[in-house]
Amino acid sequence: MQKEFHDKVALVFVRDEKVLVALNRGNDTWYLPGGHREARETDEQTLIREIEEELAVDIHPDTIQHFDTFEAQAHGSPTGSVARVACYSAAFDGEPVASSEIVEIAFISYAQRQQTSEPTKLALDKLKEQGRIA
Repeated sequence: MQKEFHDKVALVFVRDEKVLVALNRGNDTWYLPGGHREARETDEQTLIREIEEELAVDIHPDTIQHFDTFEAQAHGSPTGSVARVACYSAAFDGEPVASSEIVEIAFISYAQRQQTSEPTKLALDKLKEQGRIA
């Protein structure tokens, strides 16, 4: 069976040893905020657009840094459907709020890992290994 990849870009934002996650409308699984690239967008352009849409904050483009890229089973998709999520950290203006298709945001600890998507679990694992989250 050939794998089908879904390329996404996401923000990794840590505050007080917890990571920011978002819950989409009609979903019960937390994700790192972000989304799919539009035609001819770079990762950075996608991150800026998606985070403004989902969290109503403006990313400082010069602070964007690649954190890691994770591949794992795409939530709610058939076996073999893989989410490839390029994760970035960045500074931004404003306080994040749920916007657009996002119904709720939260800062979670590693103890809440099981409530997240598979790629988000991998990001949480790395953050925990680095001692950045509790």
